[in-house]
Amino acid sequence: MNTLETWLETLWTDAGIGEEWAIYLRLLSLLLILSILGTIVFFVTKRVILYYLERIIRRTSFRWDDLLVDNKAFNNLAHIVPAILVRLLAPTLFSDFDSILPLVLKLTDIYLIVVGMTIFFACLKVGEYAVGSHPAFKEKPITSYFQLIRILLYIVIVILVLSIILERSPFYFLSAFGALSAIVLLIFKDTILGLVASVQMSSYNMVRVGDWIEMPKFNADGDVIEINLNTVKVQNWDKTITTIPTHYFVTDSFKNWRGMVQSGGRRINRSIFLDAHSVKFVNPEFREELKKYHLIRDFVERRQSEIETWNAEHEVDTSILINGRRMTNLGVFRHYIEAYLKHHPKVNQEMTIMVRQLATNSRGIPMEIYCFTETTAWVDYEAIQSDIFDHLYATAAFFELDIFQEPSGADISRALSQRGSQT
Repeated sequence: MNTLETWLETLWTDAGIGEEWAIYLRLLSLLLILSILGTIVFFVTKRVILYYLERIIRRTSFRWDDLLVDNKAFNNLAHIVPAILVRLLAPTLFSDFDSILPLVLKLTDIYLIVVGMTIFFACLKVGEYAVGSHPAFKEKPITSYFQLIRILLYIVIVILVLSIILERSPFYFLSAFGALSAIVLLIFKDTILGLVASVQMSSYNMVRVGDWIEMPKFNADGDVIEINLNTVKVQNWDKTITTIPTHYFVTDSFKNWRGMVQSGGRRINRSIFLDAHSVKFVNPEFREELKKYHLIRDFVERRQSEIETWNAEHEVDTSILINGRRMTNLGVFRHYIEAYLKHHPKVNQEMTIMVRQLATNSRGIPMEIYCFTETTAWVDYEAIQSDIFDHLYATAAFFELDIFQEPSGADISRALSQRGSQT
């Protein structure tokens, strides 16, 4: 390098340029040569060495090395080689320029730190993928922890850059952070809250990726698709995305449907409303008709035997329906629904099956069906529920019960026309 400098200086001096300007022209010539050399090294590293290295990596069966390529870790590696070349040659190039040399060294060192950190961030991505793919961490908020590591690394980068620029020890800035802790806490308030919430969510297994949650405060109702340090993303059933601050999962209430999915059964809890005017006692003729229904034939016979025994013991005059104990079409229909659910192939027989009569209201007599399907899949669940109620709406007439509904325009027109025909 000294020989090259002497030759360049002699070249410009022999060309008739003064010695004062020859020094600057020599520097410009060396910088031009260094730029050309650095460019050649960069393209050789990137286009030749890294090109073949990436091709070899793509052919391997491992996934983690492909992530290094996808995150351009090797591209960043190509930037380091010219920077190292400049760092090594700068003291010689700027030997006559003591005021410029420190600035060049500082800029080169900062550049090396930034590029080195980008390579490390690419490696972190690979580590995040490797840890997140492991079955033990599949449902943990791994992304939150890696985001925290990146934030800490950003702080380290800032401290190192400031220490180079100001020529201070990194520990000097660390001690200064103690005085600025209040400002730091204010700036990173959401991050700190998110970190604490992420740890609690992971420790208490509150939310996982893939859980179906409901959070009415944020109009969120759908699957959790991502848990970050600051936010949780929920894909609603209408395919919209709701972003919720992580710490709200600790401070506010929400519903997690994971227990329902893990149980293997999804609840059906719906009522059909029966017209109270259609409720009546079962007379002998109607009872014989009910015995033809396969699901309740044994129940009707057994129930009638119990009723007759009780009435005989108490010497009840059964010629009048109101005397003694009697079956009602409403009660028989309730037992029919229960028997129907217990024989339904898609109803979970290991979980609660209940049919009950609720308090009468303005819409009639609610007959509540409470059971669980054998599947938790939404589409299948809705199909099973619809099939059950299709059958019940159709069978109510066989028990001489009317389904209650509010009068419609057709009902009013029909009543008026009947009244007109009678007059």
